Amino acid sequence: MKKAFFFGFAPWKDYLPRWFFDRRCVAVSRKRWVILCEAWPLRILLARRAEVYVWGFKYPPFLKTFCKLFRIPFRHVEDGFVRSVSLGAYGSAPASLTVDSRTPYFDATKPSDLEVILSTYDFAGDDLLMQRAERGMDLLMKNRISKYNLGVAANIPALYGHKDRKRVLVIGQVETDASIRLGCDRAMTNNDLVRFAAQENPDAQVIYKPHPEVLHGTRAGVSDPADVADICVILREDIAPADAFETIDHVYTITSLMGFEALLRGKRVTCFGLPFYAGWGLTDDRQTNPRRRRKLTIGEIFAASYLLYPRYFDPATGAPSSFEATIKRLHDLQNANPSTDDALPSKNASPHSRD
Repeated sequence: MKKAFFFGFAPWKDYLPRWFFDRRCVAVSRKRWVILCEAWPLRILLARRAEVYVWGFKYPPFLKTFCKLFRIPFRHVEDGFVRSVSLGAYGSAPASLTVDSRTPYFDATKPSDLEVILSTYDFAGDDLLMQRAERGMDLLMKNRISKYNLGVAANIPALYGHKDRKRVLVIGQVETDASIRLGCDRAMTNNDLVRFAAQENPDAQVIYKPHPEVLHGTRAGVSDPADVADICVILREDIAPADAFETIDHVYTITSLMGFEALLRGKRVTCFGLPFYAGWGLTDDRQTNPRRRRKLTIGEIFAASYLLYPRYFDPATGAPSSFEATIKRLHDLQNANPSTDDALPSKNASPHSRD
């Protein structure tokens, strides 16, 4: 059995034997002094058939160089695109993970495993996959599932008012997150995005949806929404993404996954950064990438990112699962008593956000 060393997984260390049941799992601190003082590089080198897994970029830079030098497999792990009912900052375990041998999917500076799939996979030759993708997109939207699913149902006419003109939704993100730093080639805040949306759509109603973790106080924002309150309607509560998209004509985002969820609903999407779904001919892109030359359909991007790329788990047991079973379970949790395990905070929790 291979021995796997995990760095940066402190909140989820008890889950590792469930998620990686075919590995001997060893959780290691991500602190540089601990790694060096306890001689973890040497331990990894001496272990038979060793592998290294890191949570995002929560590891000292020398570790990846060390693994490359000694040909030790190195994997980046992140939350998948269908995560949980509650936020990661509240300690809810992810129902899906992405495991990437190159770089996290949100790093647009270099190709990830997901980008390689999108660039090379023979979607036209895989009828069963594409049929499953069509059913999967319907299932996702029918059950109103997003990455996080704690947003409250909303009375959209009351929030947005009577619609008498074009309506633009601006998706806020955690501005200090690596998904913006590595996914956008310019310094940009949520307020900048709101101003671009208002400037480019002078006759439209602009609605700004701050990120759930900012609204819930688990992550700090950089820009103050009050500074753009004169040019937009600010949503002060965390409403469900499916509700937020109602009556919307155009969506603006930097790199948020909600941009892809908007594409699934037939909305026009403008991206100022380069999320995994941009650059394939479906979005209005303000950042280009010469690597992404292929034209893809929404079904092909869904098939790659939701079916081929992630691993799914039963949130309660950690047992391997499927996309379809995960959607059903999250839907059931969403409609169950809020005292379910998925909604309980954990003292060991730390925030993980990518949108």
